[in-house]
Amino acid sequence: MQSTASASVSASAIASGGGARSEAARRPGGLRVRGFRGEALACPSLRISQAPARLAVARAAAATNGSVAGSGGFDYDLVIIGAGVGGHGAALHAVEEGLKTAIIEGDVVGGTCVNRGCVPSKALLAVSGRMRELHDEHHMKSLGLQVSSTGYDRQAVADHANNLASKIRSNLTNSMKALGVDILTGVGTIVGKQKVRYGKVGFPDKEITARNIIIATGSTPFVPKGIEIDGKTVFTSDHALKLESVPDWIAIVGSGYIGLEFSDVYTALGSEVTFVEALDQLMPGFDPEIAKLAQRVLINPRKIDYHTGVFASKITPAKDGKPVLIELIDAKTKEHKETLEVDAALIATGRAPFTKGLGLENINVVTQRGFVPVDERMRVMDADGNVVPNLYCIGDANGKLMLAHAASAQGISVVEQISGRDHILNHLSIPAACFTHPEISMVGLTEPQAREQADKEGFEISVVKTSFKANTKALAENEGDGIAKLIYRSDTGEILGVHILGLHAADLIHEASNAIALGTRVQDIKFAVHAHPTLSEVLDELFKAAKLQPREVPDSKPSQPPQPLLKVLSFITALLSSPKRDEKR
Repeated sequence: MQSTASASVSASAIASGGGARSEAARRPGGLRVRGFRGEALACPSLRISQAPARLAVARAAAATNGSVAGSGGFDYDLVIIGAGVGGHGAALHAVEEGLKTAIIEGDVVGGTCVNRGCVPSKALLAVSGRMRELHDEHHMKSLGLQVSSTGYDRQAVADHANNLASKIRSNLTNSMKALGVDILTGVGTIVGKQKVRYGKVGFPDKEITARNIIIATGSTPFVPKGIEIDGKTVFTSDHALKLESVPDWIAIVGSGYIGLEFSDVYTALGSEVTFVEALDQLMPGFDPEIAKLAQRVLINPRKIDYHTGVFASKITPAKDGKPVLIELIDAKTKEHKETLEVDAALIATGRAPFTKGLGLENINVVTQRGFVPVDERMRVMDADGNVVPNLYCIGDANGKLMLAHAASAQGISVVEQISGRDHILNHLSIPAACFTHPEISMVGLTEPQAREQADKEGFEISVVKTSFKANTKALAENEGDGIAKLIYRSDTGEILGVHILGLHAADLIHEASNAIALGTRVQDIKFAVHAHPTLSEVLDELFKAAKLQPREVPDSKPSQPPQPLLKVLSFITALLSSPKRDEKR
């Protein structure tokens, strides 16, 4: 849990290179917005008065790369190691703030999300969504549509995913170049305080200095011991996104976001899927009630079976005409249970931080399970528990919340700090989504997490739910499967968590996440107006269904004016009735 941010510029923020600005410039209107559980959050949407000035700074920086700020003897005000979504977000905000900025990338701009993750997977999921719709004869007939036959071109589908990744990668590159960010090609290594060396094989290394450094190197797929990857029949999401084949039967090891989305793709394209999950239930990271409904909607009706409470202790790729062999052992006893024979296996057991070779040992930083240790302000901590001045780490590399948009938000938060405005990101306000059909989204705490916190802190929670079956727009689409769930404090109206399963859930969740970020409570947001008929009314009904504990009403006794007021009235009465006043008339 993050602590409350200071309303003033912290000494560490000034030391890290951000000049102290006037109070009016730092906090227009003197406004600070209280976020989840009393955390102080800056509110970018309310910085209207600064918009023209910031635009002018950004335009000037595009021509001079932030030299308006002055580098103070350093080559750059900010150097970012890693040009993924997190690094990109930080770089753009830094230039907007007038900082001379460079970004180092050893692979391709866009990182995992753009090239091997969020972006190409959404292209595949767009195809799977269309295929499901066209294959659902009952659904088509209910809308009065007739579809004679459906099919797909595997290579064309793969090309769609690859072309989308290329387009977004180009957009990110051009946006940084347009604003004057220096894109340096090579592998970045920290060689000392505020010093970075970068280079690529066959070329001499170069060394640069920076007032501030951000590590944004991301992550790679995690492959457990005993699993042999050949990239063809046993592979990770990196390989799966190329869609080089559509196997008849594929095992997916892990039933989190990645595994669930790929099950949606493969079953839509005709594959049979078997989940292998180490925990006792599928989708262990989801709210249990949502996971149960998701299993009924996304697993049971499809060609999917599953094994829970087991480890894949050994996976051997297919070769010499033999299938992929998966040896399963009991997760608790470690006894052998059975051996699966499948056509392919996708390893979706999470991701591991990509932090090797960063030179952290040069600044006395020791990783924890590969993650770079940071505090609530993303400042890197050394082996002695002290803050490393002018060094930050964002995104998957710090392990706080392994989501692309979380990395970008952390990067922006860091730039705020080095620009002289203390800022702490409320991670509980960051939404997450699983782009299955229908989608799943969430923000804040699950119900078990909320109840645990309530027990510790001594308050009560309430839970309300609404159904997509009661929503006009969902019914018009014949997509009534789904619910929305609100978890809140019944004494204060504080929103603790919102979970949605249903049509366009990934888009709907942001009203709830913004409410948590801004500290909006159910008794206030229930008065918000939503267009009719829209899916947004699912959340409208959800917030309106929330009931707070009745407040104590004082006894209805005749109110007496305050004593000071009585004295004033007596004085005025005496003055008006004074004989001297009558004589003056």
